[in-house]
Amino acid sequence: MTAPLTPPHRPSPHDPAWPPPYPSASSSSDADDAPDVATEVRQGAVVLLAVMLAGIALGLLWLWLAPRIPLVSDGKAVFLKATEGEGAVGADGTYTLLALGFGALSAAVVFWFHRHGGIAIVVGLALGGLLGSLLGWGVGTLLGPAHDVAEHARAVGAGVTFDAPLELKAHGAVLAWPVAAMLVHLALTGLFGPRDPEPDWDAPA
Repeated sequence: MTAPLTPPHRPSPHDPAWPPPYPSASSSSDADDAPDVATEVRQGAVVLLAVMLAGIALGLLWLWLAPRIPLVSDGKAVFLKATEGEGAVGADGTYTLLALGFGALSAAVVFWFHRHGGIAIVVGLALGGLLGSLLGWGVGTLLGPAHDVAEHARAVGAGVTFDAPLELKAHGAVLAWPVAAMLVHLALTGLFGPRDPEPDWDAPA
């Protein structure tokens, strides 16, 4: 009577089923859920375009909510009707607050539809916010009062009050939208984003 060459609890090394497969750190289902590079790039482009077009709404709201600066002409020169007015500061502040709100809202919407995140999504959100800020600035100033103050004064006549052009003197305000979007998206991803799977420490060595 001879002893078996291999222990009863361990199959032969020549068995095709040996060695047993080890579980991977991430399952195949998780890999299938993550979009490929081409899909992620397309999603980033859609995010960029959608966020940029939202800048039209920013410009219209800025034109509607920004305080006006009344001017008046005596036939020879144009003067501020209210010398203590703070319309220019109010216009910059209104634009900045609206841009911050649009940044937070766009980040929340993008996170809602793309919880998996991705570099292309984040780049599209940031670049779209910057382009949207510039577009809103352009829409507000283009649809606002005429920029040729002297011509406008001659058109309305002496002693008639008219509005000064809508201007954004604090040019750095165009960064409010992308900065707010990045901060809010980062916070949402940290709080509610998908977590990496825990490694299986029970796997045999």
